[in-house]
Amino acid sequence: MTQLRPDSSEEAPVPDRDERTSSPLDRYFHITARGSTLSRELRGGITTFVAMSYIVLLNPLILGSSTDVTGASLGNAELTTATALCAGVMTVLMGVVGHAPLAMAAGLGVIPVVAFTVAPEMTWAQAMGLVVLEGVCIVLMAVSGVRERIINAIPLPLKTALTVGIGLYIALVGMVSAGFVSRQPDAADTDVPVQLGPNGHLIGWPLGLFCLTLLLMIVLVARKVPGAILISIVSGTVLSVVVNAVFDVPAGQWGRTTPDLPSSLVASPDFGLFGDVDLFGGFANAGVIAATVFLFTLVLSGFFDAMGTITSVSSEAGLTDSQGKVRGMGRILLVDGAGAMAGGFTGSSPNTVFLESAAGVAEGARTGLASVVTGVLFAATMLFTPLAAVVPAQAAAPALVLVGGMMMAQVRNIPWQDEDFVVPVFLTVAIIPFTYSITNGVGAGLISYCAIKICKGRVRELGWLLSVLALVFALYFGIEGIKAVFGVS
Repeated sequence: MTQLRPDSSEEAPVPDRDERTSSPLDRYFHITARGSTLSRELRGGITTFVAMSYIVLLNPLILGSSTDVTGASLGNAELTTATALCAGVMTVLMGVVGHAPLAMAAGLGVIPVVAFTVAPEMTWAQAMGLVVLEGVCIVLMAVSGVRERIINAIPLPLKTALTVGIGLYIALVGMVSAGFVSRQPDAADTDVPVQLGPNGHLIGWPLGLFCLTLLLMIVLVARKVPGAILISIVSGTVLSVVVNAVFDVPAGQWGRTTPDLPSSLVASPDFGLFGDVDLFGGFANAGVIAATVFLFTLVLSGFFDAMGTITSVSSEAGLTDSQGKVRGMGRILLVDGAGAMAGGFTGSSPNTVFLESAAGVAEGARTGLASVVTGVLFAATMLFTPLAAVVPAQAAAPALVLVGGMMMAQVRNIPWQDEDFVVPVFLTVAIIPFTYSITNGVGAGLISYCAIKICKGRVRELGWLLSVLALVFALYFGIEGIKAVFGVS
């Protein structure tokens, strides 16, 4: 069996005290070496799946609501199959190759870009071709070591700020998906963008169940009950099914998923989108400049969304060293890049590491075995999609709120006494949840940090890599102005 060396980003074989008695599974996934157990990994893998299973329903909803340049739309059955298939395969690979408790699926940060920005300018096959090219770019950056060097070049306080900002982000996502927080309707008499509940008050059974499930989860976690998050989600789901059946709750109150028992547990998968890819047709259809801008946006969003998620979740799992470097980062980034390519080939949009992996980590997941469990469950979802549709957001979202709160604890490691970091850290933490974008938060933090160093005449402390990154983000934020200058619509 191997042990982790804190001074290395990889795992090196170091003899352990009980190598002869440990199982091959233990030795391969380093279960004991990482202070975990088989039951924790299984529980963590199941929890992560339950927390993010909504993507099997949400991805088809988003992609299916858009049409390409020809007016064609994608079918729900084939999108559901593609989403579950790609998530299953890539999450298993992350466990077996990346050795990390990080689950993968179609990235929420880039699905709308593919659906509403890229696809309307070209065919679906051409849009998925750009997704494959995005994956190729990210894989090349991972193989060459450029991607890992970029991540390691970012100062530790800004990486810590990422964890805190993402904690706020996933907590807000959980509250919004459950309906606990909602958009304030456009009105002339208010400037408040969000509100409590649907109308400023908590009304209806679904919100009551969300609050009850969250309180149950908080109490069980506080009492250190094994499987607290999973127990709470399952309990919330069962209670939701009962309440919905007894009180006939209007479907609109539940949101995207109504907890109705399905008439059938099994559905046949549809592989119609698999391999329907046109790699370079988008450059001819949308124009070279437009397609290049689309590709640039996809790469940048996928790159930094994954970076923030990998860093923060790995930190929570104790897989980082004293400098904030993730052990085994090279393998993790390679699998993540391959996920974008796989997303294009399957037609599910770019796959990347999911924030909900933190729910499994909170349940004790520390190794790639948890990811294998999650991946197998996703693969099985291709046949049991009706069952996945039973879990409402009000039962799963409390896990995001709780985990977000736990991640906020990292704020204690930020050097608030260092004035060079105070504003960059604040911008990173605030902009991530305020704009629903990890990439935006990273960019704002880096640009402001570089600006402070330059104004103080301490450019050498930045290094050329951070300076280039700040310039790239400046271009990213100004992309619409650049498109206007070149006459790109």
